[in-house]
Amino acid sequence: MKTTMVRYKTAPEHAEENAALVRAVFEELRSRAPHGIHYASFRMPDGVSFVHVAEHDDPNPLASLPSFQAFQKGIKSRCVELPVVTELSPVGSYAWLGEVQR
Repeated sequence: MKTTMVRYKTAPEHAEENAALVRAVFEELRSRAPHGIHYASFRMPDGVSFVHVAEHDDPNPLASLPSFQAFQKGIKSRCVELPVVTELSPVGSYAWLGEVQR
């Protein structure tokens, strides 16, 4: 599995629209429950910056979701800082992305 982080900054007038599009992706994920994906999204304290972290198979199951395609379709027009994609190498985690606590 790959671990990817994406960060970007929306224009203030597009922040709520962006958050709604992100929530739609999570709604579709919950309804479809695809395998091969762990996904989280965070809004930073400035209210306009977003960070997404995904652990996913290749190809990424998100890419086939209509809600994710709708989210990606207008991302450039919503952003003042375009998305930056960074591949991450896990070092460790605790109770993160579905890990079971004992």
